[in-house]
Amino acid sequence: MQLVSVIIPVYNVEQYIADTVRSVLAQTYSNFEVLIVDDGSPDRSVEICETEFDDPRIRIIRQENRGLAGARNTGIRHANGEYLAFLDSDDLWRPEKLAKHVDHLNNSPPVGVSFCPSALMDEEGQLLGKYLMPQLTHIDIPSLLRGSPMGNGSTPVIRREVFAEIRFSENRYGTVENFYFDESFRQSEDIECWLRIAILTDWKFQGIPEPLTLYRVNTGGLSANFIKQLESKEKVLEKIRAYAPEAIAPWENMARAYELRYLARSAVRVKNGSMAVDLMNRSLLTYWQILLEEPRRSILTLMAAYALHLMPSSVYLWFEGQGTKLNRSPS
Repeated sequence: MQLVSVIIPVYNVEQYIADTVRSVLAQTYSNFEVLIVDDGSPDRSVEICETEFDDPRIRIIRQENRGLAGARNTGIRHANGEYLAFLDSDDLWRPEKLAKHVDHLNNSPPVGVSFCPSALMDEEGQLLGKYLMPQLTHIDIPSLLRGSPMGNGSTPVIRREVFAEIRFSENRYGTVENFYFDESFRQSEDIECWLRIAILTDWKFQGIPEPLTLYRVNTGGLSANFIKQLESKEKVLEKIRAYAPEAIAPWENMARAYELRYLARSAVRVKNGSMAVDLMNRSLLTYWQILLEEPRRSILTLMAAYALHLMPSSVYLWFEGQGTKLNRSPS
């Protein structure tokens, strides 16, 4: 049985971390190690891990705060497994997750990154009846630039060899280290890494259809991050342009348009109508072909943005409620 290294970055998650670790220990596949990376967390997260769990498969690694990418890199450096699995410290796994990903990788030699859909839950852990349904096959550079096909950072299980092919060395903290995720990114670190895998290696991305990850939706502070998220996406494009300009050139405007539409949808969720309209208009001006490539999602986002912006809030909320009822209807 292949050893799987489960890497859990920890920072300010004392209300969630115990359930997250329990979801790993409950896996039907038992040959794993759990690397809990304390990224300088100021709360009781690590103390909870130390006092509530007595399992020899758990290791706690401490470091000064480096951010999510830095915590994952530390976990990769300490990992012993043939396969590396990533779990954000407020998300959960279904018990059969590791078993199914290990089986998938064992039976699919060209696949370097295995992932799955996610079921959404609220901040209290209640399932919302909604899912992040990723593109499972034929993932290439354009599809990665349209968004994150894997949905979130708690879904992938990745072969160690994949990281060996994309690592780079830098002296960022007083000594030369190997890096895998780029620690200069505090947002978009996932998609930057997945793009580097797609551009620099021959490994395939492939998903399995079952929602084996439970992803916690946290809307706190979302609206304040729109500009930062746009800047982060531009930084990703700039980095790729530096080492593989021919790979990115045909897709830059498309990538910007899809990011703008994603942020417009986020603005709708937090009920910021004027921001949603602005972002969606910019998306269409940047790359109008998005209407042809994904007409339903694009048109619905545009309609929701303008409805939220123009309607009284009480009227909009009534229409939103009717739409939710229709979506839940068995017909």
